[in-house]
Amino acid sequence: MPTLAPSFSALQSLFEKRIAVLDGAMGSMVQTYKLDEAAFRGERFRDHPHDLKGNNDLLCLTKPEVIEEIHGAYFAAGADIVETNTFNSTAISQADYKLEPIVRDLNLAAVAIARRAAQKAEAATPGRHCFVAGAIGPLNRTLSMSPDVNRPDYRAVTWDQVVAAYTEQINALLDGGVDALLVETIFDTLNAKAALFAIETIFEQRGDAARVPVMISVTITDASGRTLSGQTVAAFYASIRHVKPFSVGINCALGGRQMRPFIEELAQVAECYVTSYPNAGLPNAFGGYDETPADMAAVLADFAKSGFVNMVGGCCGSTPAHIAAIAQAVKDLPPRKLPAGSEPVLQLSGLEPLLVR
Repeated sequence: MPTLAPSFSALQSLFEKRIAVLDGAMGSMVQTYKLDEAAFRGERFRDHPHDLKGNNDLLCLTKPEVIEEIHGAYFAAGADIVETNTFNSTAISQADYKLEPIVRDLNLAAVAIARRAAQKAEAATPGRHCFVAGAIGPLNRTLSMSPDVNRPDYRAVTWDQVVAAYTEQINALLDGGVDALLVETIFDTLNAKAALFAIETIFEQRGDAARVPVMISVTITDASGRTLSGQTVAAFYASIRHVKPFSVGINCALGGRQMRPFIEELAQVAECYVTSYPNAGLPNAFGGYDETPADMAAVLADFAKSGFVNMVGGCCGSTPAHIAAIAQAVKDLPPRKLPAGSEPVLQLSGLEPLLVR
């Protein structure tokens, strides 16, 4: 038996005992602080030659107290796990701001901030265990699709570049001490596979003691139930199941009500834990989200009662109030049972799954 990181058994114990609760949106909360360009720049980047407002990850260096306060609010609301503020903390994403050289600093600072919030929450409630998941976003460039409709063969980035960018981020997240890695909001499966390849390569290099749970979450773009790169939920799962993830789930894009048939489909095929953290409904005409905490809590409680989920939380538009309502709604509901072992079958996928029995 390999010796795994302590977070493995601790998270597994949580997921077996009850439905775990993830935090809510970071961006929605940052917006409530109404920070200006000077706040994003801070002293360190006062003379940086590119606009920086909107680069929320940068706040880990220039406004760490804001990010820690948001993490703390989610823990106070009942979250077991918060995500680091690192959704765009790769060289590829930070290139939009000409900040590629600070990627390691961003990730290390983000983990330290989340860890401080976790330790304060644990101190406030002795015996409580709070976790930090390293958030790994989908990138702003895609390996599967061309950004130029006149050149379908063209790609704005290569596999090696994506793997290198993810490798830099993942090494920093692990060095910072995350309890898990969360590859999330996946719209292009090939980007996700590059991240998972980087993760597995790093684990092999570091040894089993460095191996933390790998959580994966895909996003469905519309009622067709497919990712932006065209896969169904079942096909996506077949594409990534070889890495034996700790959990797989769906987040973002759809509100909970629209997500229901797809999380049900995933719960039927997944051999690991299943997670769901939808938006607070679909965006309205002003780009806001209208679902109340009670609305979201009712939807996710239905998922729990139906036996679909092991962890729930919120994505765009959700707040600590949403997470508090969700945590209360699922606290007495049993988690989804992992499926009993079945005869192995060959699972392949393109845009749709193919099972060879």
